[in-house]
Amino acid sequence: MMQQSTSNSYLFGGNAPYVEELYEAYLNNPGSVPDNWRAYFDAMQHVPAVDGTNKPDVAHASVIASFAERAKAGPIRTVVASADAEMGRKRVAATQLIAAYRYLGSRWANLDPLQRQERPSIPELDPTFYGFTDADMDTVFNISNTYFGPETATLRDLLNFLRDTYTRSIGAEYMYISDPAEKRWLQERLESIRSTPNFTPEKKKHILERLTAAEGLERYLHTKYVGQKRFSLEGGETFIASIDEIIQRAGEKGVQEIVIGMAHRGRLNVLVNTLGKAPKELFEEFEGKHGDDLPAGDVKYHQGFSSDISTAGGPVHLSLAFNPSHLEIVNPVVEGSVKARMDRRGDTLGKQVLPILVHGDAAFAGQGVVMETLNLAQTRGYGTGGTVHIVINNQIGFTTSDPRDARSTIYCSDVVKMIEAPVLHVNADDPEAVVLASQIAMDYRLQFQKDIVVDIICYRKLGHNEQDTPALTQPLMYKKIGQHPGTRKLYADKLVAQTVIPADGGEQMQAAYRDAMDAGKHTIDPVISNFKNKYAVDWLPFLNRKWTDSADTAVPMTELKRLAGRITTVPEGFKVHSLVEKVLGDRANMGKGELNLDWGMGEHLAYASLVASGYAVRLTGQDAGRGTFVHRHAVLHDQNRERWDAGTYVPLQNIAEGQAPFTVIDSVLSEEAVLGFEYGYSTAEPNTLTIWEAQFGDFVNGAQVVIDQFISSGEVKWGRASGLVMMLPHGYEGQGPEHSSARPERFLQLCADNNMQVVQPTTASQIFHVLRRQMVRQFRKPLVILTPKSLLRNKDAGSSLNELAKGAFQTVIGEVDEKIDAKKVKRVVACSGKVYYDLVNARKTRGQTDTAIIRVEQLYPFPHKSFAAELKKFPNLAEVVWAQDEPQNQGPWFQIQHNIFESMDAGQRLAYAGRPASASPAVGYYDKHYAQQKDLLETAFSKLKGFILTK
Repeated sequence: MMQQSTSNSYLFGGNAPYVEELYEAYLNNPGSVPDNWRAYFDAMQHVPAVDGTNKPDVAHASVIASFAERAKAGPIRTVVASADAEMGRKRVAATQLIAAYRYLGSRWANLDPLQRQERPSIPELDPTFYGFTDADMDTVFNISNTYFGPETATLRDLLNFLRDTYTRSIGAEYMYISDPAEKRWLQERLESIRSTPNFTPEKKKHILERLTAAEGLERYLHTKYVGQKRFSLEGGETFIASIDEIIQRAGEKGVQEIVIGMAHRGRLNVLVNTLGKAPKELFEEFEGKHGDDLPAGDVKYHQGFSSDISTAGGPVHLSLAFNPSHLEIVNPVVEGSVKARMDRRGDTLGKQVLPILVHGDAAFAGQGVVMETLNLAQTRGYGTGGTVHIVINNQIGFTTSDPRDARSTIYCSDVVKMIEAPVLHVNADDPEAVVLASQIAMDYRLQFQKDIVVDIICYRKLGHNEQDTPALTQPLMYKKIGQHPGTRKLYADKLVAQTVIPADGGEQMQAAYRDAMDAGKHTIDPVISNFKNKYAVDWLPFLNRKWTDSADTAVPMTELKRLAGRITTVPEGFKVHSLVEKVLGDRANMGKGELNLDWGMGEHLAYASLVASGYAVRLTGQDAGRGTFVHRHAVLHDQNRERWDAGTYVPLQNIAEGQAPFTVIDSVLSEEAVLGFEYGYSTAEPNTLTIWEAQFGDFVNGAQVVIDQFISSGEVKWGRASGLVMMLPHGYEGQGPEHSSARPERFLQLCADNNMQVVQPTTASQIFHVLRRQMVRQFRKPLVILTPKSLLRNKDAGSSLNELAKGAFQTVIGEVDEKIDAKKVKRVVACSGKVYYDLVNARKTRGQTDTAIIRVEQLYPFPHKSFAAELKKFPNLAEVVWAQDEPQNQGPWFQIQHNIFESMDAGQRLAYAGRPASASPAVGYYDKHYAQQKDLLETAFSKLKGFILTK
């Protein structure tokens, strides 16, 4: 195309010589060319030259002639000594060799205790690739760009330095990091000691003691409780030495709290040998005894625990998070718990609180929540100052051990490169190298407040569980494992050879550990008892409470008006959008009592009154600041802002001097990790109203594991209370299958044991009171709020300021139309949510006066007394119809009908009005949606049909 253009242009092609001749004449004498050409060439003189200068062009003929004369004289030759050139090439090659080992050395590192695979071919790590020969081995090069120590070194020494540092028991990956300071820090830590530890004899004995404890517990349990599942750590015992080193080093450097998340492999070992759980308690669990009287309980390898241990820097509180079998799902829960503890301490950088996440190699590479959680690491609302990740890399996931099946990356840890976290791969059979890597990891995290990974490459001595026979599918791997003497034995023999311990020193340690097991005593010393940290939270006031406990959620009128003034005031000179200006103006009038409150104002006043009373509020979600449906406007934006990272104002952060924090976060585009994070936050901080809002309620099923395994069942399994609030926009308004339903049926199906609350408020005052109730009442259970969409601006859903000053949350709202004569009512239509307003309008259109409409605002726990009391108001009641927007097999119907039936009198009949059963939550065609809605309303008021249940 360019060639065509140039050949066809009047400035090129056949016209080019003519134009060149005219231009040359112009350069010598501008007046010698026609006026139109002179004007064109004049304009060219104002175009900058290729070197950026504005100097005018000069005649070309003399320049061309000088080049022609120079060409006749022959080519210009640069004379350089050939020896100097060759040495220069070698210097460049030496620099390339250093870079190659820093980038690729881990591929040649001695990492696998089983030695199952040959070293890959990487020519860049071979000096011959750069033209070096044996004759170059004693050539001296400047290596001042390294941290090996000397300014110069022979090629032979340089190679030894590089191989010792990057290809022995530690394989470091970090060169993808963008920050040069971080890379230099890691290079100095590794290269200055050649990745080789130099521990004292006492330190080495401590490492052996930790290995002995790890191996000793597994073997003791294996013989005492034959065949019972415990998900043994055997083959990965070095992990216990690693986590011990991280905890001790963290405590020495000022960390005061550590939250650990891990799956079941090695969990019992951590409980006993790291957190100091008494072996006697563990044995009782193996024998079917349990101390906690929980409604459900859980298996021993899912249990959490907390303790306080002593370190050189003072006591450190350890918490092992409860975790289901869903492996990596605990990751965001731990991060949320850590964030809550940081906030409580005012620890913005994570200097005092540390998250440790322990992974299996298959799950780390395979489960999506890993990536979602990593993506939170450096964000403002979710960052925890960096996480130390430890991978127990036993090179197999259940029965999958072939890397061609396990993942599409070289290493299981490659996912962390998305956040530029360094990785230290280390051979578990070199416990000192593992401890060194753990030290470096802890120091890096504290230095840079970023994530880092210690990938401990080990093996799994037994099967996935103790009843498994792994040789069925991995015969070669388990033949090698069967021949392996064990890491403890290898290290004990090494210390004997170094005369660090006597010949029977290893056996003495084993015997001492067995004695401790037999006595059921603590295996770590010291575990601190009766230590009370001033930042610890007392959950006792919130336990053993009833949902029916009263709570005064009303706020005095004068205070409501003061709060309204604060949340509608913006700083001088702050220019809000004209639409937001209208919202703030309306809210100001609402605060004066001149207009009824809408949903957004009711919600705002709830938050304002809570932070003014000392309750912190944390609200997160993908559109939390503005609100998916543009109703909230918690964050105001200056339309005249000049910087992208400035010009916002949050009125709720400016309610009063000394107020509690109000935090609002537009989250990353994730449901699972973000909801898991907020659940973790809520379990660590009962005095904060912790809210997660879905963009649409339909998307909450992206976090179903968190709902099933934690939110709904965490308390009955583990005794873990949570006051988390989930706001899920819900309502059938013709927006199709993925923008209609928060799936209330799923939540209601999970409801039992008074485990959570499910509500669907229909007025501004109701959202105000239910949010305040969640904090003012000392009752902490998850709260699911099915929030509206069209009702956000529906004037019928408005409330007066007086309803906030004197009212309370109503679990059931009875008939409000005074024209309905209770004695004439023969039918009650019970419903929940937006459909109430559709029913009211349909009744009005039909002129039907013998039908009352009742709203069930709290679906669970079902308010039996309140609902029955409303029915009793109608002495001639014969029929009760449950009406809902959702299809018959969805929504509350199947979960609520027995509660309604229980409240009815003998002879009364119960029927259903709503959409027919459907495989999809909603239809996508608007005309079909409209037809279904019309049928729903018709069924609610006409003769009973279909399923009818008579009491």
